[in-house]
Amino acid sequence: MPGLREVQYYLAGLWLLIRLDPRGFRYLDMSERGVNRSFWAIAWCLPPMGISWLWWRQVFLRSMPPEADVGFAFYIRLGFVELANWFVPLVFAGLLLLAFRMGERFAPVVVSVNWLGVPLSYINGLLLAMVVFLPGSVGLVSLLLLAFMLAQVFVLARILRMICHGHALMVGAMTLVLLVPSMILSEYLQHFLGIYPT
Repeated sequence: MPGLREVQYYLAGLWLLIRLDPRGFRYLDMSERGVNRSFWAIAWCLPPMGISWLWWRQVFLRSMPPEADVGFAFYIRLGFVELANWFVPLVFAGLLLLAFRMGERFAPVVVSVNWLGVPLSYINGLLLAMVVFLPGSVGLVSLLLLAFMLAQVFVLARILRMICHGHALMVGAMTLVLLVPSMILSEYLQHFLGIYPT
């Protein structure tokens, strides 16, 4: 598992790419090994995922009778949803790149998106922690979550612009493919697995 210093190194590269500085690619390992290691980002995201699961448990139980509770299976199902949201958009991105004969850009996309997920997960976890532990902050957090979503689109589009060499249509399509399926998939799987508030 990559250590903190290595993760910081990757994040420094992403920051350069967000600033449209091509030197950022030098900080990221685009080899097959680097692609495989980038999935360790999931492990790095477990703490904020745990916070989001606590928040979702709180939301879910509000829709249930007062005596209701959830067991370990509830968290297993949430974990399955998280994994699906992590992998399915990457599969769609790969298919889109193959369709446009740009398959060589799949590795940079995977590495960038995986490591970008770490800071985004911690920011999201911090906002949801405010809801869990400071119930009176719901209005403020709703505004911050909206701003966070817009910032996420902006940051992802900037990185994809560097990877796709400024092809505007491809950047737009890739941004949609990486963000929209997870939104649709989340709701579908939560309903299917019985963990969506009624």
